[in-house]
Amino acid sequence: MEERLQKLLAAAGVASRRKAESLIAAGRVSVNGRIVTEPGTKADFGKDHIEVDGEAVTRKERKIYVMLNKPAGYLCTVSDPQGRPTVLELLPDWHTRLYPVGRLDMDTTGLLLLSNDGAFTNQMIHPSKRINKVYRVTVAGSPDEEDLALLRGGLVTEEETFAPAKIRFLSKKGKKTTWEVVIHEGKKRQVRRMFREIGHEVESLARTNFDFLSLKGLKEGEWRFLKKEEVRRLLRDAKGAPPPERARFAAPPPKRKTRERYPFYKK
Repeated sequence: MEERLQKLLAAAGVASRRKAESLIAAGRVSVNGRIVTEPGTKADFGKDHIEVDGEAVTRKERKIYVMLNKPAGYLCTVSDPQGRPTVLELLPDWHTRLYPVGRLDMDTTGLLLLSNDGAFTNQMIHPSKRINKVYRVTVAGSPDEEDLALLRGGLVTEEETFAPAKIRFLSKKGKKTTWEVVIHEGKKRQVRRMFREIGHEVESLARTNFDFLSLKGLKEGEWRFLKKEEVRRLLRDAKGAPPPERARFAAPPPKRKTRERYPFYKK
């Protein structure tokens, strides 16, 4: 998109708009090899080659940090070869490539961060940083204390180990129960797989919190920019995270016991 040259130079961090006007008037700016002296001249970073004193000028990419209240039915991906809807369709086009910070599966709702800042994303999703994610999960049936102890202690399966989770009972309705689950890992379909291992299928799942962030004021499908202080605090929390806890379970894995209790269960 074409914009006034002084605005483009300011956006690239070359100078303030007023100083950029002086650079243009002094004949120090060229567009596509031609010296420009009129401040009102328009140009496009995507199409035109702009130089100041013979040095190329490029757009300084704006860092974007967004929190979205994800509805069900959207994929946490940039694009989908099958043409299914993605979370990016819920956001404006800022002419930069945003990526989900971690993932929620298609049927999971709730708090999702997106950014074009790769370093920030890595800090948020790396398991060593131990950033807490809070989920509200409704399952079929009512897990007993022995079931919950497996999840709270750190469930070990034949395929992998899940770090200890904090679990709190919220409510019961008919044959379903709802729980608050706090984890710091981000393994694929982790909460669903944890409850499946103890014989309880997840009926609905929503992420309610990411570290100190909550969905307060955001309806489903709505988004907002993170405030600068929120971004700084997230990075501080990641930097100051304690070292990972030692695994609390050793062989034999609890899964063997789970299968004995639930012989009808198949993966």
